[in-house]
Amino acid sequence: MTATIPAGVETARDLVGPAIAAAVATLSPDVRAVAAYHLGLADADGTPSAAVPSGKALRPALALLSTRAAGASPEQGVPAAAAVELVHNFSLVHDDIMDGDTERRHKPTAWTVFGVGAAILAGDAMLVLAQDILLEGPAPNSLWASRCLSASVQRLIAGQGADLAFERRDDITLEQCRQMAGDKTAALMACACSIGAIYVGAPADLAMGLAGFGAHAGLAFQLTDDLLGIWGAPEVTGKPVRADLRARKKSLPVVAALTSGTAAADQLGALLASPDPLSEDDLLRAAALVEEAGGRAWAETEADSQLAAAGQCLSDTQMPADVRAEFAGIAEFITARQS
Repeated sequence: MTATIPAGVETARDLVGPAIAAAVATLSPDVRAVAAYHLGLADADGTPSAAVPSGKALRPALALLSTRAAGASPEQGVPAAAAVELVHNFSLVHDDIMDGDTERRHKPTAWTVFGVGAAILAGDAMLVLAQDILLEGPAPNSLWASRCLSASVQRLIAGQGADLAFERRDDITLEQCRQMAGDKTAALMACACSIGAIYVGAPADLAMGLAGFGAHAGLAFQLTDDLLGIWGAPEVTGKPVRADLRARKKSLPVVAALTSGTAAADQLGALLASPDPLSEDDLLRAAALVEEAGGRAWAETEADSQLAAAGQCLSDTQMPADVRAEFAGIAEFITARQS
């Protein structure tokens, strides 16, 4: 099934897209070309292809909602929303390089088109642009928003580092994998859900409640993404089928399966430890073993549990009812089963 895109996501794209495009336009020509290509603003030859960036715009939508939760207009939160989206895209560019991914958003990844060095520089540039946008805002709130973003980036980097380290280890526990996912994905989602409120001077209890919602929703999102990485259709994920298994990623369903103590877990471990490239038959068997060992069922149940915890955070935090409903709608959207 394909979930209906919440109206707030389209609004965020319209409001935040021009701010991101304007920021990218300030980069030096060579770096700008790579960033614009990755964001979907231009083709590989530099020909403009869109007025606003491509992508789901989920994090900008959450940032603008957090601005509304604080009683401000969404327009006031545009810098915070643009900063979060730029950081998200910085992480995607670098992630594609580290994972060796050759396709994102149904087109070749930036590093395969422009080279690894150029893609790294474009990612770095988007990270710096994010902080520049925030720090142009009024102090002290812009400074607190900047600190919030920096803290989430530090956790994101820690999570990415753990993800890379896991590739060389065969003793990963499920709790270690959950911590990695919390750092790699949930931290930036928590920031997106609270940074708009921080940027407009919301009280601490509101920002903390929104961050809690984002942390749980982010874990639910990562669990769903991990499921799609094994069983998702390429037209939905934008990546080849069973891409995560092909890369032997220690994703949450895989680690849940490997640590299940079942015969299927032993067979899966032996298959993934093989030094030979995995054939299509191997990938099909690996996916079946993950399911047989309970990894798929565990991940689906845990995603539902995290989504429920996110909903509880919303219920416990004071905000306008319509904003609460939109937060819940986006959480449901990003964790909808799509295959």
